[in-house]
Amino acid sequence: MFTVGVVAGAGELNIIQICILLVVFSILGDQNGYLLGRHTGPRIFVRPDSLLFKHEYVTRTNRFYEKHGGKTLIYAKFVPIVRTFAPFMAGVGRMQYARFLSFNVIGGLGWVLSMTLAGYYLGAIPVIRSNFEKVVLGIVFVSVAPLALQYFRARRAAS
Repeated sequence: MFTVGVVAGAGELNIIQICILLVVFSILGDQNGYLLGRHTGPRIFVRPDSLLFKHEYVTRTNRFYEKHGGKTLIYAKFVPIVRTFAPFMAGVGRMQYARFLSFNVIGGLGWVLSMTLAGYYLGAIPVIRSNFEKVVLGIVFVSVAPLALQYFRARRAAS
């Protein structure tokens, strides 16, 4: 998103059209993940417990999305990997569709507009433009940091 914003800022793309398209496709992508999770998820968990699929996971997912589902969907947009699975798990967890849709729209708008417009405006700053690769790596690091922190906290708590 940041890179697309930088390209638009250089005059190569229409920022308004890009933002509209990216928001729409972000929402539609998560919509598909939610529907896939809602329709196929329960069938997967009908099977007997295995290493990856356990009935307990569905129960925990249902409880988690009842309590934290909305903010999870918004935060997930900003975290690689999590953004792929959060809508699917919201579907598996039977999150109410209207609630999912509202948070999907909020998250899509927030993620696309913040990242794209940041690239659009910050890409014009010479020091950012000349260190573009480092800036992109910094964005990746910041977006993956919450996953790493959670992983290490869980490991520490388990031991």
